[in-house]
Amino acid sequence: MDVINLQEKLASFDEYWSPRIVGELNGQYIKLAKLQGTFVWHHHASEDELFLVLKGRLTMEFRDRTVTLGEGECLIVPRGVEHRPSADDEVHVLLFEPITTVNTGNVRNARTVELPKRA
Repeated sequence: MDVINLQEKLASFDEYWSPRIVGELNGQYIKLAKLQGTFVWHHHASEDELFLVLKGRLTMEFRDRTVTLGEGECLIVPRGVEHRPSADDEVHVLLFEPITTVNTGNVRNARTVELPKRA
């Protein structure tokens, strides 16, 4: 039962779109990620995802609308819903998702992280 300092964990890496595990809870990973630019359209067939913005502004595109999140705001993307996150400037997010969740969902490409590192 150690305290997790999110700022220290975020300072430990610089890569964008490469989530880091900072904890586990009931079969879920708590991850931190730095995002900038536009990700890929994807969905997760079996997993919901929670995005909590810690710093910056995150845009979440859906096929029928776009949602913008500011610091302290979160969004749950239900399983099966196609989405594409993007950020004009660097954004820090906390992700809460099942251990089986791969960052690119149903898509495999250069940004796919099968086994995230621990921060």
